[in-house]
Amino acid sequence: MTLTFIAPLSPSVALLPHFSFKIPAGFPSPASDHLEQEISLDELLELGAPHIYLARTCGDSMSGVGIFSGDLLIVDRAKEARTGDIVIAAVNAEPMVKRLGMLGKQIVLLSENPLYSPRYILEGDELLIWGVVRYCVRSLDQHG
Repeated sequence: MTLTFIAPLSPSVALLPHFSFKIPAGFPSPASDHLEQEISLDELLELGAPHIYLARTCGDSMSGVGIFSGDLLIVDRAKEARTGDIVIAAVNAEPMVKRLGMLGKQIVLLSENPLYSPRYILEGDELLIWGVVRYCVRSLDQHG
């Protein structure tokens, strides 16, 4: 899965309505349409923070965790990457999104699609972690 990096973020002034009920994904609920508050996606997702950046994906190697081609990733470069995190990694200057893993003492970048082999970090490889993926945003509009 490859990435396209997007320009620095500009703050938004738009506040969106936030309703206090949860929308069921099963049977309908008789919940009221009670407006709880207005929220800012910038604040909720920390989009204005200098350590946050956006990247767009290309490919299907992370489809097993719900990251698909064209998705927008919100990446935190200040968060320390730990085993199991989904990260933006650059191996020999080639950026990719993978799950950070360890096999014994060897670092391995794991795909979440069985069609792709693990990428073992070998002696002589340069590995840089460019951030931990915090959120994935996907458009569900099939017509636009």
